[in-house]
Amino acid sequence: MSTTSQASQRIKALLDENSFVEIGALVTARATDFNLKQTETPSDGVITGYGVIDSNLVYVYSQDVSVLNGTVGEMHAKKIANLYDLAMKTGAPVIGLINSAGLRLQEATDALNGFGEIYMKQVDASGVIPQITAIFGTCGGGLALVPTLTDFTFMEEKSAKLFVNAPNAIDGNEISKCDTSSAAFQSKEVGIVDVVSDEASVLAQIRELVSILPANNEDNMSFDECMDDLNRTCEELVNCAGDTSIALSQISDNGIFFETKRNYAKDMVTGFIKLNGATVGAVANRTEVFDAEGKAVENFDAVLSAKGCEKAADFVNFCDAFDIPVMTLTNVKGFASSECEEKKIAKAAARLTYAFANATVPKVNVITKKAFGSAYVTMNSKALGADITIAWPDAEIGTMDAKLAAKIICDGQGSEAIDACAQEYAKLQTSAAGAAARGYVDQIVEPSETRKYIIGAFEMLYTKHEDRPAKKHGTV
Repeated sequence: MSTTSQASQRIKALLDENSFVEIGALVTARATDFNLKQTETPSDGVITGYGVIDSNLVYVYSQDVSVLNGTVGEMHAKKIANLYDLAMKTGAPVIGLINSAGLRLQEATDALNGFGEIYMKQVDASGVIPQITAIFGTCGGGLALVPTLTDFTFMEEKSAKLFVNAPNAIDGNEISKCDTSSAAFQSKEVGIVDVVSDEASVLAQIRELVSILPANNEDNMSFDECMDDLNRTCEELVNCAGDTSIALSQISDNGIFFETKRNYAKDMVTGFIKLNGATVGAVANRTEVFDAEGKAVENFDAVLSAKGCEKAADFVNFCDAFDIPVMTLTNVKGFASSECEEKKIAKAAARLTYAFANATVPKVNVITKKAFGSAYVTMNSKALGADITIAWPDAEIGTMDAKLAAKIICDGQGSEAIDACAQEYAKLQTSAAGAAARGYVDQIVEPSETRKYIIGAFEMLYTKHEDRPAKKHGTV
């Protein structure tokens, strides 16, 4: 397969059959410096147009490395900017398929201005239409800002490279030592990338994501017919409460769960589920990762980490911008404690606190195990505006573990006095029933009944409307 066909073949594989309509096919480079006039530049290195995914209108651009290595010049950038204009007018997502050597040096300032024009269109579109980027080859230098300005980023697992500075250009590093441009590094260490897979799977998962997301921030018609039992019990839910990616799949209609940033900050799970045919954003603490055989392959403390908070805050902000309800599964006993964490955790936790408190979409919190201290307050607590709080019967909710609280209260007393104090403290101050008596928990339900109660809560909250103080924007 030629490189010329790769750009168009990717579009063909992404969209519904025979649905692509190309725009700007006759555009070529205007620049003539450095013998560009003698160089053929069909479509100026980027194929642009529109089509449908499962009957949903989308706009797509796909860079062609056979034309000046897919570099971004003046007309190349104008084609992408024009695509954004059309997408904003019609309220449909933009999908960028990236494979480019970056800025076109022969066009210098014209190309640099073109980068700025693309950035500006992306900023204008942020929070208005979904933006998705998939990287199949090189995406370096200033072009690296393009996927970072979008909502979701995919990378092909072997050939894709994402970097601002190439690995060999970093002092003390070279690519064999640490490939900072690789999909593995960008997804696990940096947290820019949502999905890493082979090319066919990347395109298939973009189709899946588009089918889940609303077309724009005013789209309230994106519902699917629910073929799953709304009252279905989830008998195994309590057994997989540690790995909340599995738990969310069990709660969702027909097991649908699209996990975002799945390799980054695995102690926090974010993604989209379906409840009664409607898309719901899910945020959940995770303490275990199970493999396909059901064995725990990774374990985490039930604490909020800086990376986990940042990941969740970004996700909640996206959901709020696109009017997607948010559900949380909470199991947290505090904040991660280390010198490295202490550098970032306060700011990261503040961002997550702000995201939940600032979101005006319907918000439901399910407390599965522990909900202690300020970390619990941060995780979509009623104090931050959760509309409905549900707790499992054995959930613990309070300032700290009852045993630890008893040791402080009964300092200097014997073990029997501490044990008795711990039992009383657990009953009065950390039990789900105690929190419900104070109005901090709305419903106590069995784990197996969780799905139907969440669906009922969101149905009740469908017409929710909430205003915030007038201001240009917050500063957190």
